[in-house]
Amino acid sequence: MFEVRIHGRGGQGVVTTAELLSVAAFAEGRQAQAFPTFGSERTGAPVVGFCRIADQPIRSHEPIAAPDAVIVQDATLIHQPDVLAGLRPDGFLLVNTSRSLTELGLDPAGRRVLTVPATELALTHLGRPLPGAVLLGAFAALTAQVRVESVVAAVQERFSGSVAAGNVAAIRDAYALARRSLEEAAHALTD
Repeated sequence: MFEVRIHGRGGQGVVTTAELLSVAAFAEGRQAQAFPTFGSERTGAPVVGFCRIADQPIRSHEPIAAPDAVIVQDATLIHQPDVLAGLRPDGFLLVNTSRSLTELGLDPAGRRVLTVPATELALTHLGRPLPGAVLLGAFAALTAQVRVESVVAAVQERFSGSVAAGNVAAIRDAYALARRSLEEAAHALTD
């Protein structure tokens, strides 16, 4: 089972992001489960979403304490104690930011870490600061748990018209950006 925890703020689409990821996994014939947890239900309050992906039925329904991947939709949350808590030592960390790891004060410590300016991509393609679906494009490149085409299909099933088209364009840009970043990092290791 692959477990993902998504951190963001109310109004950023954390719940939708978890749901889209689960739909993308279903599209590939896998089992998936998505659910949120809320503190106070207001715009801007911290929100956590969870998604499990597996090749067999999922029986667990509790929040994810030891995720394989953490997606951070709002970089201002990165140093909150619960955001990186339990992330596996070899886990994946995807952060919505145009800032570097050094600027964020992050040490990858063996984790596979990627930053992507998802909000900027969303603003470019959607005209709205909704980074969730965009981050799933980068997630597909970083983890290979779902294909980018499955993420696109999930978005097209959920949205229509210019909202779907804008999300799809932003997802494809995030995927390409993530692939380039990962290739550059791999190339730097071999030099």
